[in-house]
Amino acid sequence: MMRKSKVLFVLATIIFLLLFAGGIALAQEEIIVPEISLGVKKATSPQEAVASLQILFLLTVLSLAPAILIMTTSFTRIIVVLSFVRSALSTQQTPPNQVLIGLALFLTFFVMAPTWQQVNTQAIQPYLKGEINQEQAIKRGLKPIRTFMFRQTREKDLALFVKMANIKKPRTYDDVPTHVLVPAFIISELKTAFEIGFMIYIPFVIIDMIVASALMSMGMLMLPPMMISLPFKILLFVLVDGWHLVVKSLISSFA
Repeated sequence: MMRKSKVLFVLATIIFLLLFAGGIALAQEEIIVPEISLGVKKATSPQEAVASLQILFLLTVLSLAPAILIMTTSFTRIIVVLSFVRSALSTQQTPPNQVLIGLALFLTFFVMAPTWQQVNTQAIQPYLKGEINQEQAIKRGLKPIRTFMFRQTREKDLALFVKMANIKKPRTYDDVPTHVLVPAFIISELKTAFEIGFMIYIPFVIIDMIVASALMSMGMLMLPPMMISLPFKILLFVLVDGWHLVVKSLISSFA
């Protein structure tokens, strides 16, 4: 017992000395804290004013980046369909929102990769090399994105917003303003996503009906049918390789 007490005393002494010595070492070292300052000063040349405006424009674009990503890409259709899959399975928050959004983002990058490659080749790289100005870069960059949106937009939806915008009937796609194209593209994407979601729901609704009828025929009215149908839904989804089929259908729908 005395031996254990001596050992504990020695260990406590060593720990105290280490902490005390470490404190002295930290006190002796000079801690350097960097100073960061942001200021606004008067521009002395037109070039400085233009650079300031470009930085302000870039910050504005970055703040609107999530909205741009949702409204001009395949993200809307993908995330809505994945949400329908989770709802049809009745698995509450499984997969969690972070997983669904992450999967939707990577699928969006996969679907939009050819379009963004065209934007990089036709607009960004020539602009960085100084071959075109900023206005030309924006026009060239919008062209592949508009082409993608036109392929996925229904004529009925496009005609609706053309009529509501009170503009002349466009003869070509180039005559359609971007602010008219984007909302038409969004509602077209939502309609397509709901059509896919309806097809996903059908087999799971059939399972719910079969389970509910079986429980009712056995007189088990107090037992929630959801508890019985959920394992069968998951089993069916796994047996048919549901995630593979859903992702394949989503990517094929943009072809």
